[in-house]
Amino acid sequence: MATPRASANQPLTVAQLLELHPWPAAWANEKRIERLWTFDLPGPPEQIWPFVADTNRMNRALGLAQMTFEERGGKRWGSSRSGGVRHEWIEVPWNWVANQWLTCVRLYDRGFSKVMYAIHRVEPIDSGTRLYLYFGAVPRGAFGAAALRLGFPTVERAYRRVVPALAAQLDRLRPDVLMLPPPQLPEQAESRLRSQREQLVNEGLPREAVDALIDWIRTGDDPDLHRIQIRERARVWKIPEEDLLRVALHATRAGLLSLSWDTVCPHCRGVRDENATLSSLAAHSHCDACQVDFTTDKPETVEVTFRVHSSIRDVPEQLYCSAEPSKKDHIRVQRTLAPGAKLSLTPNLDPGRYTVWADRSGGWYLDVDADGARSVTWADHPEGTIVKAASDATVELHNDGDDDRTFTIQRATWSDHALRAGQLLSFQEFRDLFSEEYIGADVRLGVGEQTVLFTDVVGSTAFYASRGDPAAFIEIKKHFDEVFAIVAANRGAVVKTIGDAVMATFTNPVDAVRTSRQIHDAFSPARTDTPIRLRISLNTGPCIAVRLNSNADFFGGTVNIAAKLQALAEGYQIAISEVTYRAPGVADYLAEQNATLEVMSYTSKALPEPVPIRRWTVYT
Repeated sequence: MATPRASANQPLTVAQLLELHPWPAAWANEKRIERLWTFDLPGPPEQIWPFVADTNRMNRALGLAQMTFEERGGKRWGSSRSGGVRHEWIEVPWNWVANQWLTCVRLYDRGFSKVMYAIHRVEPIDSGTRLYLYFGAVPRGAFGAAALRLGFPTVERAYRRVVPALAAQLDRLRPDVLMLPPPQLPEQAESRLRSQREQLVNEGLPREAVDALIDWIRTGDDPDLHRIQIRERARVWKIPEEDLLRVALHATRAGLLSLSWDTVCPHCRGVRDENATLSSLAAHSHCDACQVDFTTDKPETVEVTFRVHSSIRDVPEQLYCSAEPSKKDHIRVQRTLAPGAKLSLTPNLDPGRYTVWADRSGGWYLDVDADGARSVTWADHPEGTIVKAASDATVELHNDGDDDRTFTIQRATWSDHALRAGQLLSFQEFRDLFSEEYIGADVRLGVGEQTVLFTDVVGSTAFYASRGDPAAFIEIKKHFDEVFAIVAANRGAVVKTIGDAVMATFTNPVDAVRTSRQIHDAFSPARTDTPIRLRISLNTGPCIAVRLNSNADFFGGTVNIAAKLQALAEGYQIAISEVTYRAPGVADYLAEQNATLEVMSYTSKALPEPVPIRRWTVYT
C-alpha cells in the first residue's frame, strides 16, 4: 500500500492520517470522538517543529489547565483539573521523529476520557509547511462524551488564535504568543534590582552582561528562569560566556540568584535531583523513568544552573504538558513497537554521531555522513559498533522479542549549552566567591577533560637556606599572588598550593600554555627584585574532583603525570605532554611564539609506557 501524502491543495483526511499513525491496537475499535485541524504555514518543517514540539508552552498559550506529574512504579502519572473535574492518567512514553511528527497516548483513571490520542505532524508543501493537529478520545460514558464535544470547539478556537500568531514570528526565539507578560514585582524587589545593578557595575563587572541578566530576572518567562543556563544565555545575548558567568556568580552572592547542582540521567538526560550546595550532591542517583542507577563520576551527569532567588521573584515550575520531544531534544527518534511489529522510518538526520538503543540494550553508533548506506536495519550489535548511514537513509526497525520495545536514535554528543561542574571548579572567580563549597566525602565528581598546570620554584632548598624561613616565606607569598592573578586572567583556577608549588587547572589547553609563558615572563631573567625562578609542567586528560581538607581537589592519572613531568623541566622551561601539545590550538600558539621544542619522554616503573613530551625553553 502506498503511503498517503498530502498534495498542495488536498490535506490528508483523518483516515489517511490514521493510516500513518494508527490508534493503539487495544483501543482501535472503540467508539471515539475525534477532531483534525490543519494549518498551512510559512517556513520549512524544521523551523516549525520546535514550537510544535514544545507542547508545554503551546498548551499554556492555549489556556489549557496546568498539570502535575510524578513517577510511580516506573510509570509517569499525570493529573489536572479541567471543566471542574479532576483528571488522572498514565502518561505513555511518546513516539516521535524530530521535524516530522509526534504522537501521545494517555490512559485515564479518572476524567472525561478513558484514553486520549494526539497526533502532531508537519509536512513540507510548496508554500512552506502543513501542520496537522489531531485529537481523539474514547469518552467515559455519556457525560464524558458531552463534555468532550463541548470542549473541542474551545480548543479549536484557541489554536486558530495561537498558530497564525506564531507563524507571523517564526524568526524569533520565542514568538510573543507563547510568552506571558512579565509579572509586576514588588517595589522592594525592584529597588534591590536597581541597587544591585549599580553595585555589580561598580565592582568592575561588564555593564552589558549586568544589564542583560538583571533585565532577564525582571522580564524573563517562567520556564526559562526555572533553570537558567548561563552558556545558552551568553550565546543568545552575544556576550562572552566568562563575563556572564562572573556576573551570575556575583549576583548569586548578592542574593539575586541561587546556584543549583543538578544531577542528570545519562539515558533520558532529565534532571533527577536539584542540589542547592555542592556538599549536598550525592554520589549515587536514580532515574525512576528509565529505571537506572548512575553515579556522578561522569562529567555529563552534573549540570550547574542558576535560579532567580525567591526573595526577588517567585518562579514555580509550572507544567502544562510533559512535552517529551521538546525536553528530550537529543532523542531524534523514539518509537515503541509491539512484539513482531516492523516499521520503516526516514528520520533525515543531520551529519554526526548517534546512539541507537532498544530500551536499554544496544548502544551502537550510527555515523551519518554523505558516504553512508541508504538503508539501515536494526540489529542487536555489540555496544560500540559503528554503522554508517546517509542523511536520508531509511531505518528499518523490527521488534523480534516477546514484549514491547522502545527504539531510540539519540545524538551521541551532549548539549554544549550546559555548564558542567568541571568548568565551574576550574573558574577562579567561583573558587574565590564560594570558598566554603565542598564536595561530599564519598563523592567522586567527574569534571571531564582538564589541563593541569604545576609550577615549582627552582633551587628552593638553597633559597630557603640563604634567606631564612621568614624572609623566604614572604617572597613565596608574593610570588603566589602574581601566579594566582595570571592564572585567573587566563580563565583558569588555582586548585591548591603544595609547599612553594602551585597546581592550577584549565578547561582550554591553550589558556594553560599561554599562562605558562606569562608566568615565566613575570619572573624573567631581567627581573631583579626577586630571586624566584620557576619550572612548569602541563598535562591534559580526564579528572575527577574529590574532597581533600575541605576543598575541591582534582585527582587522577592526569594530575599525577602533570606533577611527574616537573622532573624534566628546569628554570624557564615548560614540560608539555604530547596530549596537551596535540590539543586544538596549542601547536598554532607555540608557532606564533616562535617556540623551539625539544622532543623528550618521561619514563617511570609505575607507568606502562613512556610519556612523550615537548620541552619549551622560554628563556635561556
